[in-house]
Amino acid sequence: MGKVAFLFPGQGSQVVGMGKELVEQEQIARAIFERADQTLQFSLSEVMLQGPEDTLKRTENTQPALVTMSTAVLQLFNEEGIQPDYVAGHSLGEYTALVAAGAMSFEDAVVAVRNRGLFMEEAVPFGEGAMSAVLGLERDVLEKACSFASQENETAELANLNCPGQIVISGSAKGVELAGVKAKEAGAKRVIPLQVSGPFHSSLMKPAAEKLEQVLSQLTITNAKIPVVANVSATVVQDAEEIQANLIKQVFSPVL
Repeated sequence: MGKVAFLFPGQGSQVVGMGKELVEQEQIARAIFERADQTLQFSLSEVMLQGPEDTLKRTENTQPALVTMSTAVLQLFNEEGIQPDYVAGHSLGEYTALVAAGAMSFEDAVVAVRNRGLFMEEAVPFGEGAMSAVLGLERDVLEKACSFASQENETAELANLNCPGQIVISGSAKGVELAGVKAKEAGAKRVIPLQVSGPFHSSLMKPAAEKLEQVLSQLTITNAKIPVVANVSATVVQDAEEIQANLIKQVFSPVL
């Protein structure tokens, strides 16, 4: 039998009502939702199951909600004896990967990402940052398109290298708009503005990373029992200190 990898989603995959059937039918899943509520001291499960959507979409709610949902599914897999050989997660999903790898408790993970979301919101006022998906352009060409933003004292940077021909850029609203125009001029098939609340994975998030470092220093991160493929390097890590450093760097670095 081949190797098994668990991959956990990041922001954008949330939907009101997610986990409803699991909570109703599976005690293990229900217990995870209850633990999230107890840890955060408010009813995150109510936001997840009933909304409203605008409340769930706020990143300080979205992030712990997705970690909670993913961990509930993880526990069900574990109950069936299905264990991964490797784990990874897209951006926020890396925290659930660390829970799966035994490097972080579920409670510490939801505390970390709740604060991560709050710090991200604080770093750049709503409307001043943006992200866009660029289709059909090579990395080096898109980097040149982004460089035009800096010439106008704006910011546009590569944020998510999803696959060849699909890269997300992030930065100031004007910078991302300018880079998008240049990308189209360079031959991009499409430039799609994303419905996000901030310029995630850009240098504008460094203030959030500094605050997150303080929170992570108060939580417990141990060596991973299962290899974790890190966002910032696309390499396997298991050392606790390296994991913590990567989580801080991840906030303002591209997802590779």
